[in-house]
Amino acid sequence: MKKIYPVSRRDFIKLSSMATAGAMFLPLDISFANNAPKPMMRSFGRLKNKVTTLGLGGQASIQWTPDDVDPVAIITKAFDLGVNYFDTSNVYDLSQLHYHSAFEKLNLIPGKPNYNKKLRESITITSKTLMRWGKPGWEEQKNVRNKSNGADVQTAADDIRRTMTQLFGDGKGNYPEGSYVDIVMVHALQSIEENDVLYKGLETPIKPDENFGALVVLKDFRDGTNFTGTNPKNEKLLKHIGFSGHTSAEAMIDFMQRDKYGLIDALLVSVNSNDHLYFNMKHNVIPLAKAKGIGVVGMKVFGAGTMYKEVPGFSRKPDQIYRKVGSPDLPSHELIEYVLTTPGVDTLIIGIGHIDKDPLKCQLTQNFYASQVKPDSMSDEKRLEIEAKTAKAAGVRTNFFQLDKIDMTPPRDLKQETINGKTKITWQTAYAAENPISHYEIFSNGKMLGTVKHQPQVLKEKPFVFEIDQNITDITVKTVDTKGNIA
Repeated sequence: MKKIYPVSRRDFIKLSSMATAGAMFLPLDISFANNAPKPMMRSFGRLKNKVTTLGLGGQASIQWTPDDVDPVAIITKAFDLGVNYFDTSNVYDLSQLHYHSAFEKLNLIPGKPNYNKKLRESITITSKTLMRWGKPGWEEQKNVRNKSNGADVQTAADDIRRTMTQLFGDGKGNYPEGSYVDIVMVHALQSIEENDVLYKGLETPIKPDENFGALVVLKDFRDGTNFTGTNPKNEKLLKHIGFSGHTSAEAMIDFMQRDKYGLIDALLVSVNSNDHLYFNMKHNVIPLAKAKGIGVVGMKVFGAGTMYKEVPGFSRKPDQIYRKVGSPDLPSHELIEYVLTTPGVDTLIIGIGHIDKDPLKCQLTQNFYASQVKPDSMSDEKRLEIEAKTAKAAGVRTNFFQLDKIDMTPPRDLKQETINGKTKITWQTAYAAENPISHYEIFSNGKMLGTVKHQPQVLKEKPFVFEIDQNITDITVKTVDTKGNIA
């Protein structure tokens, strides 16, 4: 499916910068008659397939489609470029149906004579559910959402089947045998209260007269079991379970730390060059995901378009979709490179507002070339330069979906016990601010007793521990970051 552009990434970025600055011409010896070079691939957690460094987001013009845009053409062009990670959701309006139309053209509908099984197995398709409960009849709870675009959807199981019928079936509840998605994510996690619901049936027994959360339902549809009673046909409709989050690093950390069952294989997380101005993901959420072997997808690379000041916030209709390519003050390729060189990020998704036959005007082609970077290809100095440029050009309220910045915290939930003359101190992880946490220092009456290296705390039940062969009182534990700041 892939052809070759006879131009290097470096030259393409140079031409792109010229075009953004208004010099809309191509040198005579440059041709874009064909398509793109073979894309870079990266490992993705525990998933078998590697993923391209650019994935296609399921929003923008695939969700809110302007009259002069063909969403199917966006999807098929992504395939032509070699993109192999595709994102959608049950709350993205017609997004899943647009994917269905593209899949028909690409021979990706199971059961049809021309079904391209090899192509299907080479790509990763992710959908999402915003349903938190596993059975109908759930009670309204503060900070717990249950939402779907499906009129008859009452549970996460309904959303899973809705995804199958919209992506591969007739859109009316039927879907062919062999239908599956690679990942279903718990969508837009944002509170501890939602975590409490989602883990019901895992942290607590499943009881006939009680409801349970979506996670145990997703597990049934992953494993082909029916412990919840929601999967009577023992279907295997998904291969992996994940979650996404834009807002609360604290809730996302809690969600991962509670997973002692090995359920979570993928994370979709907001991260961009303004992340450090908020309760950041890059020093808190992403390192924990990598420590747990979770594949990480970055999103909101352009702050949902707000970095270019033409989008006031979250898009909700076609005329709010950003359809240009970067700006002279804030080149789009730098923002993409920043995310893909953020430690722990495996790939990123970007919603496409506009494609064009002219590659210098085509968001998808531009993003593709910008994404061909290695994880360690940007210096710390360059990252700081882009952060400063972004804050200056775009302001500090781009990440409207993210919690405000916090100061680095002391260790949380500090506990002390003395047994047989020995003192044991435990604590839950501190939260990082602008710099990564380095270590913890333990004091008694002003004297340092020792240090404990910081590392991502993978389970709540495995706190940080410091022990000393003395009966000691007046214990203080301090957090120290890589710049020497103390909390």
